Amino acid sequence: MEDRRPHRLAALRASLAESGFDAMLVTSLPNIRYLTGFSGSAGLLVVPALEPPVLLTDFRYEAQVGDEVGDSARVRIETSSLWTGVRDVLAAIVDGQVVAYESAHLLVVDHDRLADLAGRWQWRGSVGIVESLRERKDAGELTLIREAVRIAEAALDRTIREVRLGLTERQVAGILEHHLRDLGSDATPFETIVASGPRAALPHARASTRRLEGGEFLLIDFGASYSGYCSDITRTFALQSVNPEMQAIHDIVREATLSASAGVRAGMRGRDADAIARGYIEGRGYGALFGHSLGHGIGLEVHEGPRLARTAEAPLPVGAVVTIEPGIYRPGWGGVRIEDDVHLTEEGPDVLRSFPRELLVIA
Repeated sequence: MEDRRPHRLAALRASLAESGFDAMLVTSLPNIRYLTGFSGSAGLLVVPALEPPVLLTDFRYEAQVGDEVGDSARVRIETSSLWTGVRDVLAAIVDGQVVAYESAHLLVVDHDRLADLAGRWQWRGSVGIVESLRERKDAGELTLIREAVRIAEAALDRTIREVRLGLTERQVAGILEHHLRDLGSDATPFETIVASGPRAALPHARASTRRLEGGEFLLIDFGASYSGYCSDITRTFALQSVNPEMQAIHDIVREATLSASAGVRAGMRGRDADAIARGYIEGRGYGALFGHSLGHGIGLEVHEGPRLARTAEAPLPVGAVVTIEPGIYRPGWGGVRIEDDVHLTEEGPDVLRSFPRELLVIA
């Protein structure tokens, strides 16, 4: 498979030049991984306009970094703080040039370190330069996301076969996470959400010690990670039995998911994508119970650009992989969310799923 890192570096340099920057200090670890392949937990990347980028890390990654980074950057192993080597690396940058730093990812204490270097270079904050490049997934990235979706769906299929009344939400989460690992997931990209009964009305509920009971919803929101790339899936099940009200609410959310997953297009504004599902739910009288945005991008992070929300004016780029996750949440009763991962191709949306969206009765 083609190594896309040189293309990513060229695109970054073009963006920097367009923004009036001569170089960049990259501190976000996902951004460093995107540009170099380095997956460690400690690193700084200096990207000059013309010289090769330099990745600074520490002894723990001396053996790992060479295999991961290859020719995409020069590697410098620091024996103390990574910041001690930044000045030496920056020596390749002409005095007075403008160096960008990532405002959204730099701690105040590290910003103060930059102040100590301000005599020779002009430091300017930047937001979203690398992240905007990451929104458009290339073929290699899409392959990894597809595998993360496959792992997640297979793990969910195994899990629901083992769900029984009386298990706690935490036990269900443990079963699911065991299967994720067993099927090849690197990690869980976010804390697994398992919420039953009235707790399904909490969009970001943490799995608790509550025991599963019949005649109520079980909402499971989780993901897999494969070679660093994430999936993000939600399904809502009925435990042992389903009543007409449960079926009706689930049908509304299912239709909203189907409509938005089929209707989202590259080039439309994030707010217009959000309106597809929101308009349907509002038309059925439940708009006040759908309080969060429709979705977000996924990739090296489970929450990244673009945004699909009522306030999102930016157009959705070709190549993005986004979530479509409408929901209805009634406090004290429960809630339903159904979430797909969707690739925005030039021809239209490609829904990365095989798991049913229908209301399945389990346990």
